[in-house]
Amino acid sequence: MASEQQRKKIDTAASETDHNDVLIGARLRHMRIASGLKLKDVAAAADCSESMLSKVETGHVSPSINMLHRITKVLNVNISGLFAPVEETSRFIQRQGTRSVLSESYMRHGPGLALERLTPYEIHGHLQGQLHVIAPGAASDGAIQHEGEEVGYVVEGSLELTVGDQTVLLGAGDSFFFDSSRPHSYRNPGKVVARVVWVNSPPSY
Repeated sequence: MASEQQRKKIDTAASETDHNDVLIGARLRHMRIASGLKLKDVAAAADCSESMLSKVETGHVSPSINMLHRITKVLNVNISGLFAPVEETSRFIQRQGTRSVLSESYMRHGPGLALERLTPYEIHGHLQGQLHVIAPGAASDGAIQHEGEEVGYVVEGSLELTVGDQTVLLGAGDSFFFDSSRPHSYRNPGKVVARVVWVNSPPSY
């Protein structure tokens, strides 16, 4: 019969294992979404069922090393990155002028658009924040739809936002939210630069 101390050790080990499964699953899910891949596509390429991969991503199943190898190979990432500890001393602020910017050369951008990262890339992140800087007349490169939810706040300028079959005009101080699975696009119909704080969960790119 196990002693109280032994039971505590077993419970602690189980708790740590559960935490690692959730963390690894969240990182795999983030990597998959960031790669623009659907659950069924990765499952097929990794030779596992879609339901099994879903359980791995939600931390309900602890994957074998072989399965991890197959999944990470599809995602073109390294297994070791899944186990990297979260640094307690990681920076949590970004000063003005130091944030990275995705320019109009990025595939989802049209001319006159720049996305300034408010959240540095973290493989274990659950949300992504950007400052969309939109020149007059600039627009997104067509409508897109993907997994997740979005919320935004117009800091200055104007934004014409289309979600599904609805188009609305927003000004400074207005906010919006929608399910990312609905086709959405936007443009700046005004004569001045528009700046919009835009948050996606989970990260979409």
